[in-house]
Amino acid sequence: MQGTLSKLGLRHPLIVAPMAGGPSSPALVAASSAAGALGSIGAAYSSPPAIVEFAQAVRARTDCPFAINLFIQHPQPKIDAAALERARRATAGYRVELGLPTPEFAAPYEEDFDAQFEAVLRAKPAALSFVFGVLPAEHMRAARDAGMLIIGTATTPEEALALEESGVDAITLQGYEAGGHRGIFDPSAEDSEIGLEDLLAWSLGKVKVPLIAAGGIMTGSDIQAVLAKGASAVQMGTAFLKTAEAGTSAPYRAALEGTERKTRTTRAFSGRFARGVENRFMNEVDAAAVMPFPAQNKFTRDIRAASTAKGSPDFLSLWSGTGKGELWQGSASDLIARLFPA
Repeated sequence: MQGTLSKLGLRHPLIVAPMAGGPSSPALVAASSAAGALGSIGAAYSSPPAIVEFAQAVRARTDCPFAINLFIQHPQPKIDAAALERARRATAGYRVELGLPTPEFAAPYEEDFDAQFEAVLRAKPAALSFVFGVLPAEHMRAARDAGMLIIGTATTPEEALALEESGVDAITLQGYEAGGHRGIFDPSAEDSEIGLEDLLAWSLGKVKVPLIAAGGIMTGSDIQAVLAKGASAVQMGTAFLKTAEAGTSAPYRAALEGTERKTRTTRAFSGRFARGVENRFMNEVDAAAVMPFPAQNKFTRDIRAASTAKGSPDFLSLWSGTGKGELWQGSASDLIARLFPA
């Protein structure tokens, strides 16, 4: 573990990715941290009280350091009546199939970022990580004053340079292979589709802060390969989705079976590009009927919840990276021990 990351006192150069919406349970975060990695709370969708409660639940299990992850907030999109009607027509059949009413729908579409950030300050994690942009200067100062390590996320060289200029302590380089939401700054931009290897090769020597490699990393040999290429640490999410402590739902776990998972990126679930296992919703929803993030995310939340309750993966956001191989179903601590054998 190089540079400022060593301040965390981790035994292994591993961040277990924040996986909001269920997989990153308090048990998984605590077990990952207790095993010498940095567990991460995916708090992007959480209310301020829930963020504090989650952190307390982690601390009840371990006194090891952990991170909290937030989504940088952009101006709320303006959704006109025509766009909402297109989205309603595109999903009406799914709601009938799932026994759901037509939803009432209005702004705000996400939790208030400033209130979430204040909750993070109260929770006092060892690290604050974030995606979708640069942390505002006043928030950066407050996090720094609270003693947190600050980690941004970049999908392009330009984003990495902007993060370094903003004063972050480290940068997660998110290759196109990574599962879950792409950390692209501009919510309306097309995806650059830069793979991890190219992103890391460009950043080395140009970006001076420690670099954390993310995307398609599944095994101990994968970890050693990117560390040998200059990364200070790795971030892994998919490999932990089926661990005993993960809050991954039963239909989500079932969709991850096997050694090969057919994934691609889509805006269908949230309005932002994210990589997941292909399913009916991803393949059938017309891109023209997808509202911008975070409106689409709020609009499809009832569908995803009902799909989980029904035990069906058809309408779930099955976030997963491109990494191959059977996923570990034992404890997170045993997986970490396998990744870093003595």
